[in-house]
Amino acid sequence: MTGLAFDTLRYTKRLREVGVPEPQAEVQAELLAEALADRLATKEDLAKMDADLKLAIKELDVKLTQDIKQLEAKLTQDIKQLEAKLTQDIKQLEAKLTQDIKELEIKLTREIKALDTKIETTKADTIKWTAGMFVAQTALILGAMFAVMRLNQPPPQVPFVQEMRMPTPTQPTPPSHGQGAPFQAK
Repeated sequence: MTGLAFDTLRYTKRLREVGVPEPQAEVQAELLAEALADRLATKEDLAKMDADLKLAIKELDVKLTQDIKQLEAKLTQDIKQLEAKLTQDIKQLEAKLTQDIKELEIKLTREIKALDTKIETTKADTIKWTAGMFVAQTALILGAMFAVMRLNQPPPQVPFVQEMRMPTPTQPTPPSHGQGAPFQAK
């Protein structure tokens, strides 16, 4: 480190002016110059520090660039692995869903067939019931009609009997005159 531009003579002169003895003022000026020289930075010190900092920043930049590239490579690899795993998981889920859908379709088909059978059975039973009700209603209506017809018939009348009597057999009647039979007297 190069010396600091500190005017020890001027400092000593000022101390003497305020009443400090000369030997004491000189010692104070020397000690202050040493202290300042060790603790204060000069332009050369700052320039060297600036160069050191620039070098350190460049090294840090290079290291960070390398670290970023390594992280990018690692992230790219991790992303590819994750994509592969997700693709595999998606395929497994698709297969499972496809299987579940097929099982559901089979189950629904069975249930639909069972419902169709129930519907057909119910339909046949409804037709039988309806036909039975139709026959029963028809029989009831016909029975009612016959009952009403019987009730509306006039009461039976005694038939008018005309007696037709035949003449009792008697002797044959004589033939009339002029017919070739003789007249007989009684």
